Amino acid sequence: MRDYSEPTGDDIEALYSQLQKETKQAGYNLNPDVKFTKDLIKGILINRQRYGYDCCPCRLAADDKKVDLDIICPCYYRDPDLTEFGACYCALYVSGVVLKGEKKLESVPERRQAVEARIKPAVVSPSSNLSVPVWRCLVCGYLCGRQEPPEVCPICKAKKERFERFM
Repeated sequence: MRDYSEPTGDDIEALYSQLQKETKQAGYNLNPDVKFTKDLIKGILINRQRYGYDCCPCRLAADDKKVDLDIICPCYYRDPDLTEFGACYCALYVSGVVLKGEKKLESVPERRQAVEARIKPAVVSPSSNLSVPVWRCLVCGYLCGRQEPPEVCPICKAKKERFERFM
């Protein structure tokens, strides 16, 4: 059994400040309930210790980063959840209409499929006439044409491994 230390208040505050800055820059909103948001951040930090990556605190992780890429915060489901329900599954992120009080938070159904349905190779057409590959961020959909994906998505800050070759 692994031994974990409880995230400190300083750890939680540091990630909270980082997320506030990143979400504001990218046009997203953190849940305005600071205590609730910091509790979620604590869960992310605990998952970081357990798995080595920032897995959603509201979902079960497989302890396999390749299998869990879709639920590393921000997850692949954040944007469709925000659009349809006004919040992501765990409610860490909320839409502008929820933030303004024009829409109440509601239950968000799970979009994640079973592991077997999610593991599939990227489809790349060998007949492409592009001079460089096109990469797509699986979190926000950002597209870029270059030899390798960027280290960090300039839109949502997802890391390089969360890009796929796109046609």
